[in-house]
Amino acid sequence: MNHSKKSFVVVFLGFFLASCYAQAADSIAVVDLQKIVSNSAQVKQLKLEHEKKMDELNKIIVNARGAIANETDSAKILKLEEKYTNEFNAKKSSLEKEYNTRLNAIEKSIQDEIAKKAQKDKYDYVFAKSVVLYGGKDITNEINVK
Repeated sequence: MNHSKKSFVVVFLGFFLASCYAQAADSIAVVDLQKIVSNSAQVKQLKLEHEKKMDELNKIIVNARGAIANETDSAKILKLEEKYTNEFNAKKSSLEKEYNTRLNAIEKSIQDEIAKKAQKDKYDYVFAKSVVLYGGKDITNEINVK
């Protein structure tokens, strides 16, 4: 291969790589997941409901303390402690399971909305803004979540 052909190939490869890089840079988006989650009406509602249910757990503790304080028989005290401990643990486990299930569903819906946006606008990659030091189009405000 002569010198002019080599130069042409090198120049062509340079333009090709620059073009590929430019296309890749245009097809990368970032989202602020914390902002999306904190602005989600579903997450806010879930947190409010969870706080109310946690108050119910606190009522179990208050009731247990009152019932145990009024009892003088040590055998009955042990039975009451066991009863209230089991009630508390069952309720807490149920609440945690329900909360996690609903939170996972909300996270999935957020991921689905991000995927829809990425497909619609032809983004090859969408990264969490917190892991990207520089670059990418911020599409956080374009994600519609409930």
